[in-house]
Amino acid sequence: MGTSVQVTPLSGAYGEGPLCYLLAVDGFRFLLDCGWTDHCDPSLLQPLARVAPTIDAVLLSHPDIMHLGALPYAMKHLGLSAPVYATEPVFRLGLLTMYDYFLSRWQVADFDLFTLDDIDAAFQNVVRLKYSQNHLLNDKGEGIVIAPHVSGHLLGGTVWKITKDGEDVVYAVDFNHRKERHLNGTALGSFVRPAVLITDAYNALNNQVYKRQQDQDFIDSMVKVLASGGSVLLPVDTAGRVLELLLIMEQYWAQRHLVYPIYFLTNVSTSTVDYVKSFLEWMSDSISKSFEHTRDNAFLLRYVSLIINKEELEKLGDAPKVVLASMASLEVGFSHDIFVEMANEAKNLVLFTEKGQFGTLARMLQVDPPPKAVKVTMGKRIPLVGDELKAYEEEQERIKKEELLKASLSKDEELKASHGSNAKASDPMVVDASSSRKSSNAGSHVGGNVDILIDGFVPSTTSFAPMFPFFENTADWDDFGEVINPDDYMMKQDEMDNNMMLGAGDGMDGKLDEGSARLLLDSAPSKVISNEMTVQVKCSLAYMDFEGRSDGRSVKSVIAHVAPLKLVLVHGSAEATEHLKMHCAKNSDLHVYAPQIEETIDVTSDLCAYKVQLSEKLMSNVISKKLGEHEIAWVDAEVGKVDEKLNLLPPSSTPSAHKSVLVGDLKLADFKQFLANKGLQVEFAGGALRCGEYITVRKIGDSNQKGSTGSQQIVIEGPLCEDYYKIRELLYSQFFLL
Repeated sequence: MGTSVQVTPLSGAYGEGPLCYLLAVDGFRFLLDCGWTDHCDPSLLQPLARVAPTIDAVLLSHPDIMHLGALPYAMKHLGLSAPVYATEPVFRLGLLTMYDYFLSRWQVADFDLFTLDDIDAAFQNVVRLKYSQNHLLNDKGEGIVIAPHVSGHLLGGTVWKITKDGEDVVYAVDFNHRKERHLNGTALGSFVRPAVLITDAYNALNNQVYKRQQDQDFIDSMVKVLASGGSVLLPVDTAGRVLELLLIMEQYWAQRHLVYPIYFLTNVSTSTVDYVKSFLEWMSDSISKSFEHTRDNAFLLRYVSLIINKEELEKLGDAPKVVLASMASLEVGFSHDIFVEMANEAKNLVLFTEKGQFGTLARMLQVDPPPKAVKVTMGKRIPLVGDELKAYEEEQERIKKEELLKASLSKDEELKASHGSNAKASDPMVVDASSSRKSSNAGSHVGGNVDILIDGFVPSTTSFAPMFPFFENTADWDDFGEVINPDDYMMKQDEMDNNMMLGAGDGMDGKLDEGSARLLLDSAPSKVISNEMTVQVKCSLAYMDFEGRSDGRSVKSVIAHVAPLKLVLVHGSAEATEHLKMHCAKNSDLHVYAPQIEETIDVTSDLCAYKVQLSEKLMSNVISKKLGEHEIAWVDAEVGKVDEKLNLLPPSSTPSAHKSVLVGDLKLADFKQFLANKGLQVEFAGGALRCGEYITVRKIGDSNQKGSTGSQQIVIEGPLCEDYYKIRELLYSQFFLL
């Protein structure tokens, strides 16, 4: 049997919900992403709640809400405690994304699903990996190797390859084959016929326009509004696709010498860009080479101002400006407030660069554009004053007293239980003399406390022995004093990371924005006041696709190129999923699956693969020959059982002689140079190598054929002459004879 593989969507199947999938590989349970929506509806996580305690590892693919938003909640409330694996940018930018989301919610509502401490606790479990780094799992996951590869969608975005017994399971959602300003294209195309490919159908029905034309239309639409005296709002994510938008605007502002101000407004905008400046090795080759040669960091922004509150915008009044503000859904955050302010002016423009999440204000406006009236809720957190503050303080004092009383009662119960178990049944006042002397000596040596016994009466059997509490000193001592353990004074890496994130410092030290830090540290009692209002939307609305995903045509091409044995489709509308499913089933020999939510499908490989061990008796007679960095040998053996395990054993009879095999790979370009060095006249003609006047060397076979059965033959064409035998001998010399 091949490696056992089962896939169960927990969310994000036959729909555009958050991405969350259960993958079982030989019983080891992976959680592929742990997404949520901007609504933070706990009912969406019910399928995850049923399996969360059984998860063995979590793999995160992208640093946005739809891929990791539920992680703090799941770890606090659902019993998820497995280690989490992600790249460094997904860890850092995902953490900032969750900070920004929490602060946006907390400022307008009594948000209690998770706290900042819960976010920190969740991300402390993250194991950070580099691209193409093979990580071998232990214990229950022994034999499983995971490796992140470039996805091309977001900075640090990952295509996960999970390998067990030579079979690959690839999880590739939201990938982009096209190279962009700050990202390389996906590495998915380099994979060779995996056993299972799990990918999305999100863009299966969409085809994109040329990128250069799209960028120009994007800038032109904004400049037109700015020139007429209006302002432009771009609702964006915290640290995802907004990075590409910033570089596009930087480039065109410089080329066209535009002077309109651009603001990037989130609770963590400066921290986001500071971290991004240090992630150049995760970006496109052009950005990395530019920094190597000129030390020019692409994210040293000259035209974009980073702000963390609306005060800067209020100073400008109605002056034309461009504001990139979170959140992209318009449900909460700075984008929500700015939209309400700008919506009633026809000269303004709200430009969406990604499809809004289902059920959000952004999606509503995209589906049914203005003019129209929409109802919005405006909230604001204000400090408590007067009678409200007094009532709050009294309530907190009452709660504090109750907690102290509970703690005191709990401590009394523990003391009763402790003394009850240690007291001697015959007489609670009887004390072992040797023990007493030993305790006394120990106390005089280390300065510890010694029991003081009160004699002269016999207490009842239900009472405690009247004595002062004894605190045992458990420190180790030697001839020089107390033994010091250096590990107790060393700061762990996770603690250092947290201190960098929340502690003092500037620039690359990871300090949070001052305004955000002020919000985090402000413990003054406060409340949220909110009111519902109707907004007349008169401004212009536009949508341009800058989501950075491969379109339908490219997705189909990539799937055909990778040619997995089995294909699992997730995350896409029902129409898009069925379209891609039918296309792949019709145009290839793939086994295509599209499971519903909580439907488990078995995609175990049909290959009959078995584990066998090479016996020492067999290997002692094998003669290996060195080929480059490797050693190869021809082995004749029989399969047998040793201690209930399959072993390759020496054959019981003498095997017949095998034919000679030429081992190696030949590139015609290299062979051409080799023949030229030997003084032969040689040239390329029609994809073959023309040697001299009569002899032709060519390769026959499909150069793109995948898998172990893929091969090419090298043939020599021409009459049997001196050149023929000479070239054949030179050709054989390029291979290893086994």
